[in-house]
Amino acid sequence: MCDCEGAPLPSMQPAVKPVVVVHGGAWAIPAGMSEACTNGVKAAALGAFRVLKRGGTALDAVETAVRALEDDPAFDAGRGSVLNAGGEVELDAVVMDGRTLAAGAVSCVRNIANPVTLARAVMEKTDHVMLTDRGANLFADSVGVATVPSDALVTEHEREEWERHQQYSLGVKSLFNSRWDHDTVGAVALDCHGDVACATSTGGIRNKMVGRVGDSPIIGCGGYADNRVGAVSCTGHGESIMKVTLASRILFHIEQGRGPSEAVESCLQYMAERVKGGGGVIAVTRSGDWVARFTTERMAWAAAEGDVLSYGLDPEEVIRERLPL
Repeated sequence: MCDCEGAPLPSMQPAVKPVVVVHGGAWAIPAGMSEACTNGVKAAALGAFRVLKRGGTALDAVETAVRALEDDPAFDAGRGSVLNAGGEVELDAVVMDGRTLAAGAVSCVRNIANPVTLARAVMEKTDHVMLTDRGANLFADSVGVATVPSDALVTEHEREEWERHQQYSLGVKSLFNSRWDHDTVGAVALDCHGDVACATSTGGIRNKMVGRVGDSPIIGCGGYADNRVGAVSCTGHGESIMKVTLASRILFHIEQGRGPSEAVESCLQYMAERVKGGGGVIAVTRSGDWVARFTTERMAWAAAEGDVLSYGLDPEEVIRERLPL
């Protein structure tokens, strides 16, 4: 393992400058949550960047970032998850290693505070890519992934909102397009070895059917990573993202020579026009160029590279700060 601030890699090639980008979900973030969401993505990016600066892998960095967001009740993942139609929490997550194309995912898991870590265990300790529902929880028990009481994953505010929304006959897409629902978290990273990785995690959409799985744990939809191109993590209306295989579509456009900003914007526009879906994307290329874009009202995001922390919430907003020493 190299120290990114130390000597060159054994191959004598200069170390790549690491970068990490995180998002806290693309949705209509209300004013009362804007500070918490902004602070949460900044903290997650800083924590992940420290991993990279120590010479850690891109995979370690994205897991670190997403675990931080899963532990933050401001976000719809882990301890801030929304409730399904049955009043239960069902969680989805994916991780992917761009060096080998190895991937791991879980869907409809319960009582797991950090499903991104369980997804990584699926990747590293099984011959499979995805485990779901009871099987995923049985696997978690077998490898010692800690479980928590269901109530630990639900805030009092979410319980109140869920009960209030039982009075309405709104579908999940209507809820997504309102100020009543929040969404996925994710991270992408490039490490000093030149490897990329992605991770995405979610509690889904409030009032979803029991057993519903969205885009987040599906490779090529909620995320994708390939050292030959880059890494992507998506957020937004899951059914729309799946219909256009958003993550892999973006990387295909980059592979064909488009810049990351152009690729992301054109694919988000295509999703809006073709299936009327809104969402957001973070991406990093193998050369370290990165982008954060969204078509929803807001998306909390942050990126760390060099000595700069960039972040934003509103469309076209980019705030830059010097990274703390």
